[in-house]
Amino acid sequence: MTVATVGAFLLGEYAEGVFVMLFYQLGELFQSYAVNKSRKSISDLMNIRPDYVLIENSDKELVKTDPYELSVDDYFYVKPGEKVALDGIVVEGKSSIDTAALTGESVPREVSEGSEILSGSVNLSGLLKIKVTKEFDESTASKILELVENATANKSKSEKFISKFSRIYTPIVCISAVLLTLIPPFVLYLFNGEMNIKVWIYRALTFLVISCPCALVVSVPLSFFAGIGGAGKNGILIKGANYLEMLSKVKYIVFDKTGTLTEGVFDVVEINSESISDEQLLEYACYAEEYSNHPISESLKTLFKKPLDKTRISCFTEMSGYGVSAKIDEKNVLAGNSKLMELKNIKYSKCLSAGTVVYVAVDNIYMGYILISDRIKSNVKETISNLKKSGIKKCIMLTGDRKEIAEHVCSEIGIDDYKYELLPKDKVSYVESLKNERVETDKIVFVGDGVNDAPVLAMADIGVAMGALGSDAAIEAADIVLMDDKPEKLSIALKISKKC
Repeated sequence: MTVATVGAFLLGEYAEGVFVMLFYQLGELFQSYAVNKSRKSISDLMNIRPDYVLIENSDKELVKTDPYELSVDDYFYVKPGEKVALDGIVVEGKSSIDTAALTGESVPREVSEGSEILSGSVNLSGLLKIKVTKEFDESTASKILELVENATANKSKSEKFISKFSRIYTPIVCISAVLLTLIPPFVLYLFNGEMNIKVWIYRALTFLVISCPCALVVSVPLSFFAGIGGAGKNGILIKGANYLEMLSKVKYIVFDKTGTLTEGVFDVVEINSESISDEQLLEYACYAEEYSNHPISESLKTLFKKPLDKTRISCFTEMSGYGVSAKIDEKNVLAGNSKLMELKNIKYSKCLSAGTVVYVAVDNIYMGYILISDRIKSNVKETISNLKKSGIKKCIMLTGDRKEIAEHVCSEIGIDDYKYELLPKDKVSYVESLKNERVETDKIVFVGDGVNDAPVLAMADIGVAMGALGSDAAIEAADIVLMDDKPEKLSIALKISKKC
């Protein structure tokens, strides 16, 4: 552009030289506007990590200190209007917190004593005392920033192509312009003795302006930059432009059930005991599940309410896809699904009601079952319908639950197909077989809540961790992280990728 402008001035075409620069500057103006808008979305994310944290000194005064100095189980305070520096649990105080920078959610959340709180949230009202659960480098805010900062490293095929293209294209254009200035006048001179060099310099400069690669070279990376920034603003973290590009080609979406399509909040609806009381059955189940992080174990402990004496528990083993086993008061207790009972050759009474069943056996003798139900998330049905309208060929649900539960959930929300009573390895096998059957250009997304889904998230073309805020395994394994557990964010991510 500079060569063309200088050349125009040397030829006396001042107006054209000015217009070349004016149009160029106009393009630069639009480009900087787009870049700054996207950068603002990303810089808003970057501001979620505060520079200091308040702690109590020996004089009971609140003083500022470096967040890096705090360790797990230390305490810090957050005043109204300040950002939460580290992940933790509220031990004193009650407040509303703004999680918009993390989840894109505009509605504040209420927190009180015992509530989990994530770094990057903004305290809106009361003073909070928080116990640290993760060090500064491992906190949610730090992990989010790491993802955003590294997103530009994973370039899309389009970006890689345009970078290579510009490296070859630009010198070719410049050499062509020089040849256009020299060869035609020379050829014309040989044939008819004329050599109007000024005309051909003018044409070469016009060729330079027309063939300027700025628009191409800038627009492709800028589109992906804007897409990643816009997704971040909506609480969708995309690990790279390659995943954003691949997302636009998705034709199959495979969902995990618990915590993804359902809330993962379980309520005990029935206790059916044999030879012992209902309370004893629940007690055995709670002690067996004490060291498990599965939502089912949390619901059992919530119902039991009494404090558990951990000295009574020994030899705890969690069998993924089956349940748990533990030694309680020297008795071998099993708590899990029907597969666990069959694996251990225990005769049991099968429950036919819709819901998740926890069968309990003590010293290989069946003691009864506890029936638990899970609620379907709001807007799931609408989300599935929108996904199908946007060109998704098939939505599939995978679950470790029984056929009756899978059938019930699918009929409620309009899922095309389902597979039930699957172990984590079965989910991996299913996604692998689906990859072998589909057309190469049709991409597969697996959406999971991150509890046991890391292997499948890694196996799919694109792994989407849903409701994975604070779940390290999911954030590491997934390619896209939805910052809250709202399924409609998947539709937004697809729209952004297609628009991009």
